Amino acid sequence: MAFYAGLLVLPFMITLSINGAMYVFRNEIDNWYHADLKRVQVQDSQRLAPTAQVASALDAVPGTAVKYTDPADPGASTEITVSTERGKMAVYVNPYNGLVLGAMPDRSTIMWTIRTLHSFKYFGTWTRYVIEIAAGWSILLVGTGTWRWWPRGQKGGIVSVRGKPQRRVFWRDLHAVTGLLVGFFIVFLAVTGMPWSGVWGSKVNEWANGNNFGYPDGVRVNVPMSQQKLDQIAKTSWSLEQAQIPESPVPGGTPITLDDAVASFDRLGLHRGYAVNLPQKPEDMFSGSVYPDDLTQQRVVHLDQYSGQPLLDMGYADYGPLGKWLEWGINTHMGQTFGVLIHAAITAIEGRSTAATRMAGLLVDEWTPERIRDLEASLYIGFNAGGDKPAQPAAADGIGRSIPGPEAHAPRRAACPASPATDPAPTQPDLPDAAPATQPWSITE
Repeated sequence: MAFYAGLLVLPFMITLSINGAMYVFRNEIDNWYHADLKRVQVQDSQRLAPTAQVASALDAVPGTAVKYTDPADPGASTEITVSTERGKMAVYVNPYNGLVLGAMPDRSTIMWTIRTLHSFKYFGTWTRYVIEIAAGWSILLVGTGTWRWWPRGQKGGIVSVRGKPQRRVFWRDLHAVTGLLVGFFIVFLAVTGMPWSGVWGSKVNEWANGNNFGYPDGVRVNVPMSQQKLDQIAKTSWSLEQAQIPESPVPGGTPITLDDAVASFDRLGLHRGYAVNLPQKPEDMFSGSVYPDDLTQQRVVHLDQYSGQPLLDMGYADYGPLGKWLEWGINTHMGQTFGVLIHAAITAIEGRSTAATRMAGLLVDEWTPERIRDLEASLYIGFNAGGDKPAQPAAADGIGRSIPGPEAHAPRRAACPASPATDPAPTQPDLPDAAPATQPWSITE
């Protein structure tokens, strides 16, 4: 079983390691590749009002503005998401002079493409199930591999590799030692990546957020809740995907402007680079959210679109114990906890070591002549009432020699009862000579 699990997991682990390491540098790569859209010349002048920037975006791309993303630093552009007949478009505006730098379909940057490739969401639902199975098998392989590695009084091959590449013991030790070193990272990345999976992740998310993420009575303002989830209107943290959205009270005045909402978010101290979802209906509100590298700065604030008062203000400190642990794991999985360089190094080492471990495992455990012969015999299926197996073509053992079929090692049954007077005494079939003691694939402890 480990043989087939390894064949399934290996290509996925290598692919995930490559595009995962790339995604760690998402900001750097996006700012370089889309520099004409995302970067501007820093100026001493004050930025234009958000409503003026939205007006410039709508002049260039007619439609309905649905989201305003605050520049994360002085050299960043403002991103305005506009809903059009062709779908949502991301319009980039110079915040200093209102010049529209360009537009592209929403979530179509190179790093968004890498992200959808990493989760296999790019290829549809069923591929996400396959990668979820691969992640589960990788955890099982680490567990069973650790069990097989356990010393049990053995001194060699625990933390050092014995022998030379010409001997099987070398590949056995390489598989065991490298697997032990990277096993923790493989399991950690697999478990922390599971929240994005289609089955396991969605069920755990529903369980962790079973009571509307536990808004405690008396702490939050008692306002009417809509049936809309936060994940349906804005990119949010995993722990808040199931959180319900408050509704603005019955309209009783003039709605505040985007400028007023942005001023309130700034006054409340939201981390730079926050996104503001604009109300589309009378009962909607201004929702500001930001998820920077620093977990403590995660925050979601909903403002009543008429009074401008906060209806909900939730940050990392308000999450439950399970939510905090899961958010920390997700943040670390994305390379935001210990810094991108450390995470990229861990991901690269994990990916290369996983490849080396599995290839060594295939060599030591599976692709031996004896293993191939046994596998060939175990896979034989026949429906012969006489009990004879049809002749099988010779199979190659991968080294240029042919492997006799199973019938070469089993006595054939006579077509009719043998006569002791006329038939010679039955003899045993020729068996292969015993392998020499110095064969290249033997293990010498």
